[in-house]
Amino acid sequence: MSRPAPDEIAGFLVAEARLLDERRWEDWLALFAEDGWYWVPLEEGQENPRESVSLIYDDRRLLETRIRRLAEAALHAQTPASRTSRIVANATVEEEGAGEVTVRAKFEMVESRHDRRRVFAGTTWHRLARSGETFRIRWKRVDLVDCDAVHDGISVPF
Repeated sequence: MSRPAPDEIAGFLVAEARLLDERRWEDWLALFAEDGWYWVPLEEGQENPRESVSLIYDDRRLLETRIRRLAEAALHAQTPASRTSRIVANATVEEEGAGEVTVRAKFEMVESRHDRRRVFAGTTWHRLARSGETFRIRWKRVDLVDCDAVHDGISVPF
């Protein structure tokens, strides 16, 4: 794959953030490859989601379960549903190879629910594979600035 233009990568990440902010869960899931996974480490510098505890580690099957639950109106953890606003910036291609690219970006997400606001920030890593005019997410890693802090139930993806 030829190196994607910076605006193409940024556009994809912004579009992903918009899907999440609009709670378009099925459309967000459709961005993932069939064997895609989503990971939020519990520790700074954690290298493998299978060898230690994580805040979130969803393979494709668990991602589908998470999305199905988020889409249900009766999910207690999301009644009422969180409202979110995400900012994505500073996207760079960190690695290329085998028709894929690894992209690093900074993010900030504000979540509002029950008159309470939470702010999450950190670095996202996406492994993207070209799929026609767009990309598929092979994996997504979210390194929270405060990954090792106490977090009340995280149910909305970053």
